[in-house]
Amino acid sequence: MKQKFLVAVSILLMVVAHVAGQSNNASISSNSFKVIPLGVKGGLDESNLSAYLVAASGNDQFICLDAGTIYKGLELAAQKKIFKSSNPSIIQQNNINSYFISHAHLDHTAGLIMNSPNDKAKNLYGLASVLDVFKKNYFTWSAWANFGTEGEAPILKKYSYQTLTPKLEIPIDKTGLFVTPFVLSHVNPYESTAFLVRNQDAYLLYLGDTGPDRVEQSTQLAQLWQTIAPLVIKNQLKAIFIEVSFDNSVSEKALFGHLTPNLLMEEMVKLNQLANGQLKNTQLYVTHIKPCDDCEIKIKAEIQAANQIGLKIFYPTQATLIELK
Repeated sequence: MKQKFLVAVSILLMVVAHVAGQSNNASISSNSFKVIPLGVKGGLDESNLSAYLVAASGNDQFICLDAGTIYKGLELAAQKKIFKSSNPSIIQQNNINSYFISHAHLDHTAGLIMNSPNDKAKNLYGLASVLDVFKKNYFTWSAWANFGTEGEAPILKKYSYQTLTPKLEIPIDKTGLFVTPFVLSHVNPYESTAFLVRNQDAYLLYLGDTGPDRVEQSTQLAQLWQTIAPLVIKNQLKAIFIEVSFDNSVSEKALFGHLTPNLLMEEMVKLNQLANGQLKNTQLYVTHIKPCDDCEIKIKAEIQAANQIGLKIFYPTQATLIELK
């Protein structure tokens, strides 16, 4: 009787372990995302500038989309126990796998540059026009130190420059993620970048700074919307992160490659039409609001008033975890 009891217990434990293992594997291979905004604003406050960590759910290796603020964002995230470590530099070294920079303006790069001495060797991805600024202006001995893999000697070889090809998807080692870059217009002819991030059959779209096609006299957004509309229809695009820098009172001539609430909705209406009216199923996160006395309140009110197609609109908060399922 005792032997039968022990055998039964052993079988039960094996079944429990198998189920737990399946559950754990399912979690690791989930096609959802987790996003940690390290900074969300569009200027002035250097402790809260554009930078978004993105990982596949169940994975602790993040890619960093833009890098305006690094240390302060990691410090606040550590205080909220989002990471195992409480040391921002250790988190940067061990949990940020690589950087994807949309364009080289300082509000998207300063955190990476300032924290480079404490970082580990990793890849730095960008369009050729973006990486050229790092090579010629930032990672030079006259401006900082050459932490890149090219340029003035001595070359410290911490960040390996990886030139992106528009519309070509690449795998990101150890993350389970794939990234496709798209060129954006940010005061034509200057370039910015949108990154389409894939985890299995799920997608997330992050746009760096961009003006609307009509003002920029460009077709870059139209091309991007054509690409992602089928993903919206299939409910594979979990979220869009897109900028709105100014309120509607700012003249189109004074936008310098940015969006207002009305111009955001002008573009979203185009995408919604291409997506057969299904854009309401994709979460829309508004980023890069430039600070002034009442700008944020005004922008949010204007977006709400202009949202005639029922979009689900959110505003990311620094160091607050976003889970996209």
